[in-house]
Amino acid sequence: MSPRSAALLVLLGALWGGSFVFMRVAVPALGPVALSFARVALAAAILLAVAGAQRGFPDVRRRWRQFAVVGAVNSALPFLLFSYAAQHVTVSTLAILNATSPFFGAVVAALWLGEPLTRRKLAGLALGIAGVAVLAGWRPDAMGTAIGLAMLACLAAALCYALAGAYAKRRLADVPTFAVAAASQLFAAIALAPALPFASVPGPVTPLVVANVVALAAASTAVAYLIYFKLIADIGPARALTVTFLIPLFGALWGFLFLGEALTADMLVGGALVVAGTILALRGK
Repeated sequence: MSPRSAALLVLLGALWGGSFVFMRVAVPALGPVALSFARVALAAAILLAVAGAQRGFPDVRRRWRQFAVVGAVNSALPFLLFSYAAQHVTVSTLAILNATSPFFGAVVAALWLGEPLTRRKLAGLALGIAGVAVLAGWRPDAMGTAIGLAMLACLAAALCYALAGAYAKRRLADVPTFAVAAASQLFAAIALAPALPFASVPGPVTPLVVANVVALAAASTAVAYLIYFKLIADIGPARALTVTFLIPLFGALWGFLFLGEALTADMLVGGALVVAGTILALRGK
């Protein structure tokens, strides 16, 4: 992996780690459906505005089916699932469970794309998963119904990311990453729009909530997906998904700094294992 790709991977981890803080702040006021729709709709508007300025609109008519699949599976559904989970679990828990994506991604890539599960990759994934386990620890609150459903929602979202990454590599490899990012957010908004009339918005929608929605859409979605699809094209979906090993580190850090969540010894030890596993999984021969 080139230094540029490695730097993009770290930046993406920071942006996506921050997304869970933004969701935790905004979802009590907006609810999961409205928050997810606002996130993808605003991100789509930003990306399409940039496309218009560059006169590079994506070819939606010819590739709309592929864009619709990626938009639904890689954005609409996982964003909705994580927004639901954010009502019940901490930022650290959200980020930790998101880190199961590489496991799903490696298996999907092996079955669908024929990418080999080498010993080095398996060892890196195992070390990263061990770090996630240390970060998660044994939590009595995980036995509660709401907590359990939230955790299952996070795992389902992680599986969605793995499936969408492999699909994008197979069906959209010849499409510019900017076009994939812009069109997928547009179709994600279209997929979520029918649910809006049936969704409640608890409120109040304060300036702080609005600021977090804007940050979630602009930084953690629009910019982040440009980076993500670029990484898929450069290093493949399985390696791109190892960014989720870094997300727990940033999730724990941002949760500690901005929401006052505890930063424990387990998080520090687990974080070291996560970084080591990421390096091992991405390291060349």
